[in-house]
Amino acid sequence: MCLSLTTMLKRDRISDYIMVDPAESLSLPSREEGIAGKLMMLIVAVLMCIGVVIVYSSGAEWAKKNYLSSEYFLWRQLTFSLLGIITIVMIAHLDYHFFCKISKIFLVGSILLLTSLLVLKGIGRISGAARWIGIGSFSFQVSDFAKYAIIFHFSRLISEKQSYIRDLNNSYYPLLTILMVVVALVAFEPNFSTASLIALIGFMLMFIGGVKIRHLLTTFLLLIPFAVGFAIAAPYRLHRLHSFTSKNEKEISYQVVQALIGLGNGGLFGLGIGASKQREYLPLSYNDLVFVVIGEEYGMVGAVAIIALFTVFLVCGLIIAKHAPDNFGKYVAAGITMAITLFAFINIAVACHLIPTTGVALPFISYGGTALLLNSLGVGILISISRYKKWALEKSVQSDASAREMA
Repeated sequence: MCLSLTTMLKRDRISDYIMVDPAESLSLPSREEGIAGKLMMLIVAVLMCIGVVIVYSSGAEWAKKNYLSSEYFLWRQLTFSLLGIITIVMIAHLDYHFFCKISKIFLVGSILLLTSLLVLKGIGRISGAARWIGIGSFSFQVSDFAKYAIIFHFSRLISEKQSYIRDLNNSYYPLLTILMVVVALVAFEPNFSTASLIALIGFMLMFIGGVKIRHLLTTFLLLIPFAVGFAIAAPYRLHRLHSFTSKNEKEISYQVVQALIGLGNGGLFGLGIGASKQREYLPLSYNDLVFVVIGEEYGMVGAVAIIALFTVFLVCGLIIAKHAPDNFGKYVAAGITMAITLFAFINIAVACHLIPTTGVALPFISYGGTALLLNSLGVGILISISRYKKWALEKSVQSDASAREMA
């Protein structure tokens, strides 16, 4: 993925992230830019519709037992999906450079929130994993917020440092320090899987931005022992690794066995809408293992269709990044695209027992409001980047017309 990203995103690194006169700096938007933005919107809408149906199907019985209404998840998922569509439309009409201006606020805010979680856990106000913070009836997962904070601020810093991006002291160390602070805070929640993905996104952005590969590889090799030690320090993580590598069926984890049975039940065309049998045995069948329900009810055809949708989403995101008007837009588009597709493919890989079990939701489909709204924010920014040239040129033409009328 790194090599394809570099190839597709290769552009002149002299331009800064601050735009100059659109009439002078922007070329005419290409046809593929417009198509990519519209197709991405369509894909996300389809994924959200699938999410509403699957969440209702997989969580109805569980909701009935715990919330006394089988439609509890249905209405909440539908509400968040509608809010997600509204978010995309609103952000798509906003100048994406706004997120460059507030990137430091995003970063500082996420660090303060992550630190607050650990403090609350330390004084006993939070038991277990400290991942959620709530204000009244509203709560959200701070690591989702931190992920986008890294994308926004790294895109800004890498754009600003292009003239000396390969410098170790003035460029790489400051970027690495910011990334490791956020990654460490997320890891100690503990949320090792999300921390690893945030680190991967940060390193990929630095790679695309032109940081020396030698610096990245050296850091990666130095971090491997720490990552392995942290991964096996907790008994539950060690059990997951042992379960994944074991060839003894009795040692494979319960949820993996149930997931594989569910996918096998689906066959080619599936059991039909609402006909899943394994949803009763799968923990969090409406969230982390929602792909299993898709495979069981819609078969291999449905599962492949989901993979195809996310693959096309990836291609659209890379096209938008390739044709972005400036470096900030390019890196933001690449970061958002990587974040969404990485989470999607890792969720699918876990469901298929291709990688060790980890708690990563399927974007736009799994139940949950925070991730859906933040991913909708990301898609809105991608569409804003794809239409910025057209918007800027139209504004320039209108300004010229107004100037001629006044003259």
